[in-house]
This record gives sequence, structure tokens and C-alpha cells, in this order.
Amino acid sequence: MNKNQRPGFNIIKNDSTMGHGGFGTGSISLNNVSPVIIDTEKQEVFIDMGALHARSEIEKGNKIVKDRSEVPNGKTYWVVWVTVNRNEKGPYYHGLGACELFIDHEAKRLYKSMPEHVNNMDRSLKGRIVVNHMDDKSRKSLGEFLKNFNADMWANSSEELRQSLFGAEG
Repeated sequence: MNKNQRPGFNIIKNDSTMGHGGFGTGSISLNNVSPVIIDTEKQEVFIDMGALHARSEIEKGNKIVKDRSEVPNGKTYWVVWVTVNRNEKGPYYHGLGACELFIDHEAKRLYKSMPEHVNNMDRSLKGRIVVNHMDDKSRKSLGEFLKNFNADMWANSSEELRQSLFGAEG
């Protein structure tokens, strides 16, 4: 993707089954989920849709290992599954599910808990906010990113979501 291009959040599309309840009924749609990545050292925040398939720029070229101890010189990143929904006011940030990635780019090793990613993506889809295990700096960087990305979606979001990122000043 061109560095000057700004990827957007996936916005909910129309009912893919068109109300007929046939093929696709009961399947989970990821049309309204976007992965936001936070580099904890640089506090860079960006959207990388490749993360939906474990192919984000930071994941590419790294071997996924099951034991964190196999990544002794790792660097922490956060992948936050951001779900967008629509209400009478318009689109808003509906759910957040933060998951840790631990990457050693020199050793080409990556640790991530797949169950954590699946469960927190599901929680985000259901409108839950799972960011309390993030460090304060990264949570605030995420909040600033979401607020600056689309002020209307931020304003339409719940007080709980804003406070989970900024505390009482949300």
C-alpha cells in the first residue's frame, strides 16, 4: 500500500443473505472489523488489513512459535480488533479486542496466542471492550488514533469505550 494512502475501517455492509436465511446464515462476517496495530516503542498506530490473515507487515517473514520463551529479544506490538457498527446517529466504534504480538525481527520469531486473538476478535464483534491489559501509553495512543481518524465515529461511541482508553478524561 502506498504510504500516502490512508486505509479506512471496514464499515458494515448490507445483509449478505438479503433476508432469505439461506447460504451464509450463521456465519461470522468480518466486514466490520479492522486490525489496528500499535508499535509500543515508537507508539506508531496504523491499520493493516493483512493482520486478519496473520499477514500484516510486522508478521511477514517471521516464524510463529508456541512458546514465548523462544522469542527472548522480542518487541511488543498490540493488534486491536476494532469493530465498527451503525446506530441512529451513524457509524461508531462498537468493540475493541487487544491482543499482544511479541516479535524478534532479527531471529525471525513471532509469538502470539491464537486463542487470545480469536476470543478477543469475537468479543470485539459482540461490542465488548478488552483493552485493560494494555499499557497506558498504548491505550492512549489507540484512543488518539481513533479520535483523529474519525471524530464523528468517536463522538457516536459509548462513554465506556472512550473511558477505557483515556480514563476519566475520556
